[in-house]
Amino acid sequence: MRTIDFSPLFRHSVGFERMQRMLDAVSRMDDASASYPPYNIEVTGADSYRITMAVAGFAEDDLELVVKEDTLTVTGKAKQPEGEVNYLHRGIAGRAFTRRFQLADHIKVVGADLVNGLLHVDLAREVPEELKPRKVAIGAAPKTKSIEQKAA
Repeated sequence: MRTIDFSPLFRHSVGFERMQRMLDAVSRMDDASASYPPYNIEVTGADSYRITMAVAGFAEDDLELVVKEDTLTVTGKAKQPEGEVNYLHRGIAGRAFTRRFQLADHIKVVGADLVNGLLHVDLAREVPEELKPRKVAIGAAPKTKSIEQKAA
C-alpha cells in the first residue's frame, strides 16, 4: 500500500483542482479492476484518436457511453441468458464493468461502433477558432491619427 500526499503541490496554486482529483483517483485505482475489459488507445490522425475495448459477449444494448465534464464513461451490463446454463468451463467474462477515460481539453467523442466484439470509440481534437494560433502581418496595424493632427 502506498500513499502519497499531494497537498504540498497544491498549497501555492489556484485552479488545479482537476489535476488534484485526477492524481487522487489514480492513486486509489485497484489493479484488478483496471485490467477489465482490456483496451487500446491509438492515434489515427493528426487530431484523431480511437479507443478500442474488447467487450466479447456484450450487445449494443448492454453498453452505455456517457461524456460528462471531460470524462468518457463506458459501462457494460450483460443480460443473463434465458434459462439455466450449465458451464463446463466459463472463460468469457461477462461481468459488469465501468471504465472511465479522462479526456483532454477540446477532445470530442465523434462516434462509436461495436464490431466483432470490439467497441471502437472515435475521438477528435476540435480546437475553437479563437484558440488556434493566427499569423499577424507586420505593418497591418490600422492607421490612426493623433489628436494633434486632427486639430491642425
